[in-house]
Amino acid sequence: MKKNYMYITTLLLSMAMSALTACGVDSGFDIKSAPEENTFPNPIPPAGEARTFTSIANGYTMFKQGNSALTTGTSMAPTTIQLDPSKEYQTMDGFGFAITYSTCYNLLMMKPEDRMVLLKKTYSQAEGYGVSYARISIGCNDFSSTEYTLCDKKGLENFALYKDEADYVLPILKEILTINPDLKIIAAPWTCPKWMKVKDLKTKDAFDSWTDGHLNPDLRTDYANYFVKFIEKMKAEGINIYAVSPQNEPLNKANCASLYMPWDEEAAFVKELAAAFKKNKLNTKIYVYDHNYDYSKDKEQNDYPIKIYNALGKNFEGSELVVGAAYHDYGGNNDELTDIRNQAADKELIFSESSIGVWNDGRNLGKRLMEDMKNVMFGTVNRWCKAVLVWNLMLDEKMGPNLDGGCQTCYGAIDIYNNYQTLKYNSHYYIICHLSSVVRPGAKRIGTALRSYKNSNLIYSAFINPDGTKAVVLLNAGDNDLNTTISDSNSYFSVKIPAQGVISTTWK
Repeated sequence: MKKNYMYITTLLLSMAMSALTACGVDSGFDIKSAPEENTFPNPIPPAGEARTFTSIANGYTMFKQGNSALTTGTSMAPTTIQLDPSKEYQTMDGFGFAITYSTCYNLLMMKPEDRMVLLKKTYSQAEGYGVSYARISIGCNDFSSTEYTLCDKKGLENFALYKDEADYVLPILKEILTINPDLKIIAAPWTCPKWMKVKDLKTKDAFDSWTDGHLNPDLRTDYANYFVKFIEKMKAEGINIYAVSPQNEPLNKANCASLYMPWDEEAAFVKELAAAFKKNKLNTKIYVYDHNYDYSKDKEQNDYPIKIYNALGKNFEGSELVVGAAYHDYGGNNDELTDIRNQAADKELIFSESSIGVWNDGRNLGKRLMEDMKNVMFGTVNRWCKAVLVWNLMLDEKMGPNLDGGCQTCYGAIDIYNNYQTLKYNSHYYIICHLSSVVRPGAKRIGTALRSYKNSNLIYSAFINPDGTKAVVLLNAGDNDLNTTISDSNSYFSVKIPAQGVISTTWK
């Protein structure tokens, strides 16, 4: 009876989606049966035209591809966004998703041909949205099969990848790399091996727990070499680790697996980590902190990255590898990015994690598309972040598989249903792809001027890509369509930004 009910439900869903498609409605679902039924975007602008991608929060129009004719000369329109390449900001590294065990489990349950279509559409720069960054864990995370590290038996000679990496994460990363060989990967541990933990730094009593605890200061060098072994092992598998952070959420003691690492302890470890990378001729970047804007409301931890920079100075071994700080948005607000930038203009900023879930009505596209574009994308990119990553690329419709003690209420950027063919795309998929589709790694964010009027509902960013193409991404959070002209002094074109809509555009 249950099987018959599920079959009928799936059949009715498929018929409903087909009817919506026939009416020109993009439902957000993708009933996959054969790769040739899937269309791929073309992000390369044709000569004499600007390529556009349009999404509206009502879900009826998502990533609608179009063109707008270029006119030679200078726009005199009263509502013109004028690009100003003389004002240069950060160079972009890219945008992406976390590739967890759970994501990979779900992807590997798909038919290989369906999975390849999805990955190609997501990661290809020629026939997809060009997603260019991924985040993985060093050992377990909230969305692993169990708690583990890569060296649970005492002694670094016992270091080895676990089945989560070997059987799930590595195969998916390798498939993505065949599509986009330039994919950047950042990695972070949720905890050190338990045999490296102590209850406190004074007594150094052993602390046999997956959660909380401190890194034994006598084992900082060993732990740094644990990172080295991970990077070298991944390289042997054909996977380059572009960057690491020393600890995911260092002020969170209560995660499924965690390690408490206040700023002074992280500073001491970062010094060892940078030296170990230098000694082993690794050029992997190090981003400190990797936690919330509000520092868990602990005043002693305020400006955590700045305190690390000041404590370390600039003359320690491997100092050039400590390039900046990473942030999450589960507490505080993104004005903190501006504050940290103002105090350390020579350091980079990236945004490494945000999630949708039950707590923020995460499957409500009408609500989340606007809020997430405004806060997760523009709120970070326009505050100097050179990379933006969100949490799981894919979870199933029951928000799993997930790990006890981790997030039980998180949604993926994509929901996959139990037939492993039906997909629903959530806001985080759209926001990452809207930027990735027109802003390439190495793009420079540039200045703009808005002529004649200001509209608080209009938010945008402008870029010049390494190949010389220009890109602008615009958000209209208002209830009325906005007609805007975009000009780069050599040529201009017009776009209509729908109410509650997003447009990404690129041109030569």
